[in-house]
Amino acid sequence: MLDDWLDAACLELGLARDEIDRDLVLDLARDVAHNVARPAAPLTAYLLGLAVGRGAPARDAAARLTGMAEGWRGDAAERDPAADA
Repeated sequence: MLDDWLDAACLELGLARDEIDRDLVLDLARDVAHNVARPAAPLTAYLLGLAVGRGAPARDAAARLTGMAEGWRGDAAERDPAADA
C-alpha cells in the first residue's frame, strides 16, 4: 500500500520514483519523532525535501538532522526565555 501511494504521488508530482529514498526519510522521521516531538517528524521531512531540492545531498542532510535529533535537549528548562518573547 505504501509503495502504491508513493508511486501515485510521484506520478502526480512529476518525480521519478527511483529518486525517493523511502527508508532514509522514514528513519529520519522516526528519530525526530522519538527524540524531539511527533509533530516535528513531518516538518523535518519537509525541510529535508527543501534542502534536497536546493542541491543538498539527501544522505548528508538526513545524517545532520538525525544527529541533531539524537542530541536534542529542547526542553523548556534549558531554553533561553528571551527566545519566547
